[in-house]
Amino acid sequence: MEKRAFRVSGFLMFFVLVVWICGVGIVFRQFGGANAGLLFALTAIVGTIGFILLVTGFTTINPNEARVIQFFGQYVGTIDRAGFHWTWSLSTKRKVSLRVRNFETARLKVSDADGNPVEIAAVIVWRVVDTAKATFGVNDHVAYVVVQAEAGVRHLATSYPYEAHDSGRPSLRDSEVVSGALTEELRERVTLAGVEVLETRVTHLAYAPEIAQAMLARQQASAIVAARFKIVEGAVGMVQQALASLRENDVVELDEERKAQMVANLLVVLCGDRAAQPVVNTGTLY
Repeated sequence: MEKRAFRVSGFLMFFVLVVWICGVGIVFRQFGGANAGLLFALTAIVGTIGFILLVTGFTTINPNEARVIQFFGQYVGTIDRAGFHWTWSLSTKRKVSLRVRNFETARLKVSDADGNPVEIAAVIVWRVVDTAKATFGVNDHVAYVVVQAEAGVRHLATSYPYEAHDSGRPSLRDSEVVSGALTEELRERVTLAGVEVLETRVTHLAYAPEIAQAMLARQQASAIVAARFKIVEGAVGMVQQALASLRENDVVELDEERKAQMVANLLVVLCGDRAAQPVVNTGTLY
C-alpha cells in the first residue's frame, strides 16, 4: 500500500550542504598542519561521509511523476509532489509516471457468443494510482496492463454476439454497453498493479474475412425483409384508406368478389418491384 515518504525542501538541504562544505574547509585550514595529521584525517573522513549523506538524498520530481523510495531494499514511502526535495540518504529512488496513458490493442481474432469469428480491437485509457503496487505488485505494470487488456477484450468478444437478432439482447455493436462492461472488467483485473482504467472504447469490430461475405449477404437479406415488411404494412393501410374513401364518397358499389380483386390489384401495384403495366378492358371481340 502506498504511503508518504519523509522529505524536506531540497533548497534548505542544499544550503546545509554548502554550510557543511564551508565548515569542513575551515577545519582543514585551522588543523591542516603537519602536527595534526590524525585530526586532519579524521576531519576528512567525517566531511566525506557527511557530504555523501547529504548529496545522495536529493531528488527532483516533475509534474505527474512520483519517486518510490527504498532504503536498503525496504519500501519507506513515495514522494509525488513536484519540486526539489531531500529524502532518505543512500536510498533508491525509482521513477513512476502518474500521467494518463492510452494504447490500442492489436486486432484480435476471436469467436463471439454465437461462435462466429470476428476481429476486435479496443483503446484503453489508464493511469497509475498506487505507486507501491505498480512497483512491487507486478514485474512490469505497463506490460501487465497490455496483457490484461487483450485478455479482457477476448473475454468480452466471447460474451456478446456480433449482432442481436432478438430484441433486448445486447451485442458487440452496442458501444455503450460493451465499453461499460469492458471498463469494469479491466478495473478488476489491473487493481493488483495499482492501476485505474479510466475509459475503454472498441475501435475496430468486423467479421473475420472468411465469413464476411456470407454475413454481408445475410445482413442484406435482413434489410430487404425489413423493407418489404414496411412496404406491405404501408400498402395495406393505403388499400384500407382507398376502400373507406370509395365507400364514404359513394363512388362505386363493390361486391365482395370485386373488392377482393381490387385489393389484390392494389397490393400488386404497391408492393411490386417494377412499374405497373395497366391493361385496358375494351370488351370482347367477336
